[in-house]
Amino acid sequence: MEIGLGSPEANSTNLICNWGWTGLLVDGKERIVEQSRRFFESHKDTWVYPPKLVHAWVTAENANRLVQENDITGGIDLFSLDIDGMDYWVWKSLGVIQPRIVVVEYQDILGPEKSVTVPYKPDFVHPEGSFDYCGASLPAFVKLGREEGYRLVGCNRYGFNAFFVRNGIGEDVLPEITPDQCFKNPKTNEGQQTRLPKAMKYEWLEV
Repeated sequence: MEIGLGSPEANSTNLICNWGWTGLLVDGKERIVEQSRRFFESHKDTWVYPPKLVHAWVTAENANRLVQENDITGGIDLFSLDIDGMDYWVWKSLGVIQPRIVVVEYQDILGPEKSVTVPYKPDFVHPEGSFDYCGASLPAFVKLGREEGYRLVGCNRYGFNAFFVRNGIGEDVLPEITPDQCFKNPKTNEGQQTRLPKAMKYEWLEV
């Protein structure tokens, strides 16, 4: 399941197209949903049985209902979340699924120490020209993940997508790491110098 596609080439696209996965893909922009629908319906490996695509604005209030209405509950393999806004609050609210793996985008410019998120607002849209004011820091997600029974095991190359695995699964091959291990790349270092000051002009909530 993926909430927040951004484009047809979403986090789960490779798994769906090349590894036979299926599932539910949700985005708040109808244009993105229609582009993705056309992509999967025309792809040689998914046109027979494409993933289910839903256009919806996901909030902490409707996330569980939306998932249940689309026949997804309990244990699932993957939950990917990237909505550039209330990501922390949506993950916190989702109690009807127990993913084995969670992938979530975090605000790398906030660094490995601050445990903060954008305050909750169901109709949140980041301010014009301030794309860095959204989501939450990695330590905030690490703290939430621990509360939900997950451990941080890594991040992508450029340090903005974090990977969590449910406790009790694969500790021998995917041990827990600390947040500071995800901040050793030039993109993150540059962002903290050039983008962080502008983002800190807005309100962040400590969690």
